[in-house]
Amino acid sequence: MKIYLLSIVLAIFFLTPANTYAVKPVNPPSKQEIKDAKKQAKKEWKSLSKDERKNRKAEIKEAVKQAKDAGTDTNTLLLVILTILLPPLAMFLYEGEATTRFWLSLILTLLGYLPGLIYTLVVILGEK
Repeated sequence: MKIYLLSIVLAIFFLTPANTYAVKPVNPPSKQEIKDAKKQAKKEWKSLSKDERKNRKAEIKEAVKQAKDAGTDTNTLLLVILTILLPPLAMFLYEGEATTRFWLSLILTLLGYLPGLIYTLVVILGEK
């Protein structure tokens, strides 16, 4: 079963055209454009009344909150699927580095697949 899954992953990796992984260059704005945008934003902000500023701050906070929550469901679903396949790898991706949680997940998975799976699922789903 493991060899079958590994062969599928390798086949997908090697059969996918290389240009799909290419990073497209982005032209950053110049320093002058950034300065002009800041000046314009300051002018707009100073022209607002106190109530309008308060409403604008609330809108910005809500937009930031929605942006943070936008990818959470998809990321969690992908992490759960990866946890079922390889719990330590999912923990490593969740934590972003080799932390104590990662090593504990690795040890539990080596001792028995199920304890590592349960621990990793509890950590990933428990903090959301």
